[in-house]
Amino acid sequence: MRHEHDPGTLDLMTGGLLLGYARVSTDDQELANQRAELTATGCSRLFAEKITGTRRDRPELARLLDHLRSGDVVTVTRLDRLARSTRDLLDIAEQIQAAGAGLRSLAEPWADTTSPAGRMVLTVFAGIAEFERSLIIDRTRSGRQAAKAKGVKFGPPPTLTPEQIAHARALVDQEGRTVKEAAALLGVHRSTLYRAFNKQELTPCATRNRRTRTPALPCVD
Repeated sequence: MRHEHDPGTLDLMTGGLLLGYARVSTDDQELANQRAELTATGCSRLFAEKITGTRRDRPELARLLDHLRSGDVVTVTRLDRLARSTRDLLDIAEQIQAAGAGLRSLAEPWADTTSPAGRMVLTVFAGIAEFERSLIIDRTRSGRQAAKAKGVKFGPPPTLTPEQIAHARALVDQEGRTVKEAAALLGVHRSTLYRAFNKQELTPCATRNRRTRTPALPCVD
């Protein structure tokens, strides 16, 4: 990963520097074509890296965003070199806008936030992304409600199987082991074992007290 720095070239429309960002996903791919296109466009400084777009930590992109000043323009050959999803693109575009800078894509002329039309397109995209997000949330909520109505249980799977719980109960009730000892043998915390017993509506304390015919008292382990 590296970046290059040449004397600054000003963008005539914004009065800021033209900054290029290039990325390829693997070491087997080359950055030469992207560098050539960005340089031909007038970019005076290139930030380039070989890293998969699915990673959130892209050092050169972070350095580029930190370097931005008002009036600068970030230029990419294609939007997929910059962002891994529509939501990611909108988030990056917001960071660029917050710095007072612009964004351009050579392959997608409509993605030019230095123009009113480009800003409008990204605003529409942001509205669509938010709409899709609300639809996903609604579908997820409806799906969970329908599944619950059918008896589907959500949450992590139980730590102990019914057989393990029965074995632990035998250790406590028949062999006189404490809950702490039984839990240690099963490799769980004793509170996990207490919860498992309570879910079966019969704690080891109640079993032990019923067997000895003594009043129910809390067990001390």
